[in-house]
Amino acid sequence: MDTIYAVASGGSVAGVCIVRVSGPRAKQVALKLMPGKKLPPRSPVVRRLFDSGGELIDIALVVFFERGRSFTGQETVELNIHGSPAIISKLLSEIGKFPGTRAAQAGEFTRLALEYGNLDLTQVEGLGQLLVAETEEQRRQAMRVFDRGIGKLVDNWRKSLIKAASTLEVAIDFSDEDIDLDWAEMFHAPLRMVLDEINAEIEGQQVRKSVSSGFEVALVGATNVGKSTLLNALAGREVAITSSIAGTTRDVIEVRMNLGGYLVSFLDTAGLRETEDDIEKIGMSAGRRRAENADLRVVLLENPGDSAPTVLDTDDIVLVGKMDRWPNMVGGVSGQTGQGVSQLVERITKILSGRVHGQGVIVSDRQAAALSDAAKVLKNVVNVPVSEPELVAMDVALVIDSLDCLIGRVDVEDYLDEVFSSFCIGK
Repeated sequence: MDTIYAVASGGSVAGVCIVRVSGPRAKQVALKLMPGKKLPPRSPVVRRLFDSGGELIDIALVVFFERGRSFTGQETVELNIHGSPAIISKLLSEIGKFPGTRAAQAGEFTRLALEYGNLDLTQVEGLGQLLVAETEEQRRQAMRVFDRGIGKLVDNWRKSLIKAASTLEVAIDFSDEDIDLDWAEMFHAPLRMVLDEINAEIEGQQVRKSVSSGFEVALVGATNVGKSTLLNALAGREVAITSSIAGTTRDVIEVRMNLGGYLVSFLDTAGLRETEDDIEKIGMSAGRRRAENADLRVVLLENPGDSAPTVLDTDDIVLVGKMDRWPNMVGGVSGQTGQGVSQLVERITKILSGRVHGQGVIVSDRQAAALSDAAKVLKNVVNVPVSEPELVAMDVALVIDSLDCLIGRVDVEDYLDEVFSSFCIGK
């Protein structure tokens, strides 16, 4: 097994840089860099680091982790050096001179942690999401997954399934005895509970996926109702051309921003009207499609009392778009003056927060697919009488296999390459 090394703290110039070395020769490599010194385990020590010619490279804070007590599970040394590119380059060059060492590949430290059993696959996915989190809600969601949120669920489900299988085994053993027990109900009850919890996780996955990738909020309405002006007000800069000429916006203009901890893309869609302009028709068609698929729509009206277009969801917001023209109006919005903009932002944030709250932990399509496979088999087991216990036991085993696949215990080797390719070198 190779000993791998890399910068673990990012590549930009900084006051401190962490170089991680992990593998069977990690301690040996570190001791060669600090002749005559010792490395007590899990105790930060200040050491002078020298190159092979005896020249001082840097003065570092060094921490040694024994095998089984490190992030990777392997012997690991972390060298906290000054963040000068010259120092980093020199130290990496010296480490690379030792036999059996090589530069780490993307995500290789985390892969070692997975292979050693320090992390399960869902934790690896959670860590990947955590490293790229831009908003507070993305951080919270990723941390729930990284903190074994999914693994804990799977552990509980496994226990319930094994308990049900044990009940089935007892029922078979005592089938000839005159015991007044409802074996079928004792078997099915824990399975129904697991199925209900799995279905709840699957149903909430799309919302949690939107937290990770970002929600889309479409601004829709007729031409010249203030959609582009409102978009500019929300963005705090001019991102869309505004004009009194109807049909100015012909394509979907998208602006991403952090809205109350949620990543949100506001979509300015082409105004809806009768037109002979083919390009404008294409823009309106594209706008309709994006609006229909958006997570939320803000429908702007020109005048109080105007009828709104078909609202696709009960959460959709309908407002007069130029409330500055109506001095006594309450509840509208004006991108021109800023009236009602903060209230609109609060309302959108509240709606998104209500959707996310209590939605579980399953995020990715892979995780949802594994649960769907388990749910299909489990639904069949729950709804079928226990007349052929051997076949039922096999189905329960299939459900457990699907759950094991979810957390990476079986059959995920091809997927691992895809996961770790998105990690940085030092992770």
